[in-house]
Amino acid sequence: MAQDYYATLGVERSADGAAIKSAFRKLAMKYHPDRNPGDAEAEAKFKACGEAYEVLSDEQKRAAYDRFGHAAFQQGGAGGGGGFGGMGGGFASGAFSDVFEDIFGDFMSGGAGRTRGRNAAARGADLRYDLEVTLQEAFTGLKREITVPSSEACEVCEGSGAKPGTKPVTCSTCGGVGRVRAQQGFFTVERTCPTCQGQGQIIAEPCDACDGQGRVRKDRTLSVTIPAGIEDGQRIRLSGEGEAGLRGGPFGDLYLFVSVADHELFERDGPDLYCDVPVPMATAALGGKVEAPTIEGGRVEIKVPEGAQSGTKFRLRGEGMAQLRRKGRGDMFVELRVETPTSLTPRQKELLREFHAEGGGKDCPQSSGFIRRAKGFWDQLKDAS
Repeated sequence: MAQDYYATLGVERSADGAAIKSAFRKLAMKYHPDRNPGDAEAEAKFKACGEAYEVLSDEQKRAAYDRFGHAAFQQGGAGGGGGFGGMGGGFASGAFSDVFEDIFGDFMSGGAGRTRGRNAAARGADLRYDLEVTLQEAFTGLKREITVPSSEACEVCEGSGAKPGTKPVTCSTCGGVGRVRAQQGFFTVERTCPTCQGQGQIIAEPCDACDGQGRVRKDRTLSVTIPAGIEDGQRIRLSGEGEAGLRGGPFGDLYLFVSVADHELFERDGPDLYCDVPVPMATAALGGKVEAPTIEGGRVEIKVPEGAQSGTKFRLRGEGMAQLRRKGRGDMFVELRVETPTSLTPRQKELLREFHAEGGGKDCPQSSGFIRRAKGFWDQLKDAS
């Protein structure tokens, strides 16, 4: 008994054209003979999917199938009117052209305009270059020369790959088309020519300088511009600065991946900067002034209020990083870190004891409040036990 076409594609009978096409795409990719060489079962499923799609993707054929089933495509089917005379469209029929162009770039539906043109040259590879900059360089922007391992068009053969005085010859396998056809059961498939790799020509006498590649390895020195405000992890594309293409093909692109090194004074969060500034205990208690650095190398004076605590923050507007492709700068946030004195002399220790005794705990409200809350917590545990 013939397999139901809807079941073959795994769709409901009410499925629209888009759902049918999507289902066929997935199955065609899964069972295509090129992806399952020597697998007879996969080839059979591929053929079955193709047969089902050819019918269900055509409104007239689908209507006939819904009404008469497989009998619609047999001689004398559909009420004796001859049916559709079978399904002879094959791989080159319009039902498959749009699907296989999307799925298999190496296959075509018969339209010469969709293939790579005869003698089409291969584009060069893209290159990656990792570049580390300092935070100050990211703030100001910079120009830097870099050396990139790459390839350039061979000067001896002018990029053709052929020995000087000779020319590439037409590929005998594909006749210069760059593609070859092969019959695979139900379908006729078209692939890139394995002899000339789609070029349509072969190098009978390769250039000695580049071995027929049309390009040679050569380091290149480039001057690159890093814009102000660049952030860690961002990349810059330099069009046409990658490797030379094969046999005169266009150059690839160069991608700069930028990393920003850590700074000893500042931490960055987007356009904003953060800086911790230590403050002597006496200055924090009595009030005073401290200086903080800025990213461009300047200084800014911060007024410390009496009784300042660690974690007190100040916002300095417009003292942060430059912003990429935007006007203005971010902000800088200064956070105070009260420093407890060390290496005290006996006299200093004595004065601190007197200071503490005279205050009676009123000079440290946070400590007193914490001890009070802790005692209440311990009392609760004691009562509960």
